[in-house]
Amino acid sequence: MTVGLEEINLTKIMVRKVSARSIIKHISPLVIQFLLGALLLTACEPDLKEVDRIANLKKEEAVDISRHVDIIYSDSTRVKANLTAPEMRIKHDSTEIYEFPKSIKIIFYDENLKETQRITSDHAVRREKDKVTIFTKNVVVTMADGSVLKTEEIIYDEGAKDPNRTFYNNLPVQAFFKDQRGNLQGSSFSSDKDLLHANIQNATGVVIIQDNNLFPSIGR
Repeated sequence: MTVGLEEINLTKIMVRKVSARSIIKHISPLVIQFLLGALLLTACEPDLKEVDRIANLKKEEAVDISRHVDIIYSDSTRVKANLTAPEMRIKHDSTEIYEFPKSIKIIFYDENLKETQRITSDHAVRREKDKVTIFTKNVVVTMADGSVLKTEEIIYDEGAKDPNRTFYNNLPVQAFFKDQRGNLQGSSFSSDKDLLHANIQNATGVVIIQDNNLFPSIGR
């Protein structure tokens, strides 16, 4: 007996239909509800992803990115500081945050345009609303006299109630005196706005005596 190709296909289709009906008869209503719920969730998944994508786009649109930043700060035509950074991000919302995610360098000048101090770090955040700048990751402060401070965080608070804590931190700090006259390690650091009177709390270290000058200064 010869069976045609069309008859074979029809037989397969009929077998599939019978098998499906027999399986459905043995599935409980609870399982059917579960399967329908799973199908609905699967159908909604692309929509949820699309919502997340649009939300992320809105967040990105609220941030301006500037590269190769070079900003001069002046007061009554007098140049006070120069800020440079590979990248600056500005968030245009109520937080008014300026972020420098790829390092920052600020050089301060006196009235004769002579460098007085400089601060570098791998990351920084400026909270314009609070007038606070937070330098983090490999923070290095170089004073006019050649002394250097190194730490992982320094906070610059322009509105500080205590003028001797305009710059401060609560993390370990290292100080290296000018002319290689020794170094100090401490638990924290504070200073005035001009970084001329640096104080290191719980300091220990080594000081080399020269010319009857027992203790070299930091920043002066």
